[in-house]
Amino acid sequence: MRVSIEKSRVRGRIIAPPSKSYTIRGLMCAALAKGESELVHPLASDDTEAAVEVLGKAGVGCQRSGDLWKVTGGEFHQPEDDLFCRDSAATLRFMTAIGAIIPGSTRLTAGPSLARRPVRPLVEALRRLGVDCSSQGDTPPVTVSGGRFRGGTTELPGDVSSQYVSALLLVGPFAEDGLTVRLTTPLESRPYVLMTIECQNSFGIRVERSPALDRFSVSRQEYQPTRYEVEGDWSSASYFLAIGVLFGGMEVAHLNTESVQADRALLDLLKEMGAKVEADRDSVKVNGSGGLRPLQVDLSGCIDLLPTAAVLAAVVEGTSELSGIARARLKESDRVAAVKEGLEKMGIEVSESRDSLTIVGARPTGAVIDSHDDHRIAMAFSILGLYAGNTVITGAECVNKTFPGFWDILRSIGGAVTFHEQ
Repeated sequence: MRVSIEKSRVRGRIIAPPSKSYTIRGLMCAALAKGESELVHPLASDDTEAAVEVLGKAGVGCQRSGDLWKVTGGEFHQPEDDLFCRDSAATLRFMTAIGAIIPGSTRLTAGPSLARRPVRPLVEALRRLGVDCSSQGDTPPVTVSGGRFRGGTTELPGDVSSQYVSALLLVGPFAEDGLTVRLTTPLESRPYVLMTIECQNSFGIRVERSPALDRFSVSRQEYQPTRYEVEGDWSSASYFLAIGVLFGGMEVAHLNTESVQADRALLDLLKEMGAKVEADRDSVKVNGSGGLRPLQVDLSGCIDLLPTAAVLAAVVEGTSELSGIARARLKESDRVAAVKEGLEKMGIEVSESRDSLTIVGARPTGAVIDSHDDHRIAMAFSILGLYAGNTVITGAECVNKTFPGFWDILRSIGGAVTFHEQ
């Protein structure tokens, strides 16, 4: 599907969708707890559906009724078929580690985008713990032979994916000898590991960590069933907060302004640009009227904000530099290349290095933007399309990965969006 977007006057109030990251973490913790847990306000999307399906094949029940999912966990069995994780990296990586406690052999496969993303560092870390585990070179499929998990001490790089660390922490409480994870390089995307620890804590698990977050220890414990409420998603909210900067008068509700989510950093980024930001306990209002300043920002801790920050930089007079973005090349697309390509099509001057983009703000013009089947590219450039007009986003259905209602919500606040079959 493709969408065409014309210049629009957009403003209003929306409710942020539930967090994908917390929904998947909640599902995994509930699956590891013996008994019935409840997830309140979970996100229904392609990625969370992948997690539910994979867990179901491994013996975890999930009864879904609107905003309440009841998950029955603690009784894993060997899957009869491959566990197809679609393009959900969190599902594949978390289940790779959980495979260490699933009886028999578990084989995890991936969709075309995820099949290009690395998993070997996690596989090697599990091997150091005595787990029979293999991948196809650097990438999926992954095969794990599980059952008894002794644990011990292992090492991981911290600058490839925080999901490797989270995966080991999730399965750590089952280690007979406890689990210690040492990082060989500094941890990037720290907030995502803290999100995992916070979710585990809700299910009764305690994780010890060093102040520098370069060493983690988990003793043998048992997950406890609980009622877990999923907070709003700052990543998904970022596109509508960007609308507030470009058009003024935007409010996004159902956001925990004290959240540990990485993309909450957008609040500071918008303030540094000169936008007016009002935040209370569960909502944020943004108005960008007045002069805006170019960005000089390190995104290494909130890498998913790259597309949003880039489209904002494109309309601000002056030169912005977005650094700390090398890992964005390993997402659903090479996001550094995809952002540069899209901005240049819209008449914006961009220069690229391995770890940064330099963007010279100007007046963007409409263009045909290839989403590269990347939800964050599609959503970010749709916002720039509202500003420039005469814009087409191809592969627009990719937003279903994390935000199925995105296009409808965009239209509900005045976005001139038309759908076409490709």
